[in-house]
Amino acid sequence: MESTESSYFSSPEVAGNRSPPPPKSPTSENAEKPTYIRFLVSNAAAGSVIGKGGSMISEFQSKSRARIQLSRSHEFFPGTSDRIIMISGAIDDILKAVEIILAKLLNELNINDNDAAEPRTKVRLIVSNSSCGSIIGKGGATIKSFIDGSQAGIKISPQDDNFYVLNDRLVTVIGTLDEQFESN
Repeated sequence: MESTESSYFSSPEVAGNRSPPPPKSPTSENAEKPTYIRFLVSNAAAGSVIGKGGSMISEFQSKSRARIQLSRSHEFFPGTSDRIIMISGAIDDILKAVEIILAKLLNELNINDNDAAEPRTKVRLIVSNSSCGSIIGKGGATIKSFIDGSQAGIKISPQDDNFYVLNDRLVTVIGTLDEQFESN
C-alpha cells in the first residue's frame, strides 16, 4: 500500500484534522532515532485496537509513548483483506506498543476460545525487500538462529512480481506471544 501518513487513522484528534502532529525532536545527541514497524490485522481486530471513539488507541499510545496508526477501513495490504498498523517512535516504545496490542488481541482470542493453553498465533510483519536479507542472513544463518532461539516459526514471503512496486514482503511469525517477542 503506497500511502501517505494522512490516510492512517490515529488518535481522535488526528483523525479530525487529518494532519499528524510534528515528530518529537530528540532532546540530546544520544537520543534514539525514531523508526517504525508495520504489521497486518483483520478489520475486526483493527476495531479492537481503535476502540470506541479511539479510546483504545489513545490508551495504547499513552502507555507506550509510541505513535500508532491504522490504515483506513477500506485500505488493505495488496493481496489481503487485512489493514496495516504502523507504530513509530523509539525502538523500546515501539516494542512496548506491539506487546500491548498483541496482548489485547490475544486476550480477546482467549476469551472467545476459553482455552487454558496459550495459543500459537500468527503475526504478519511488513518488511522492506532491502531488510529481508538481514533477517535471512548469510546462508539462512540469522533466521535459523531466530527460530532456534525463540521456537517461533518464521517465514518470509517470496518477492511477488504482482506487487513489485511495493518493495515490501511479509514476514510471518507464528508462536505464542513470548516466542514471537523472543524472535525480534
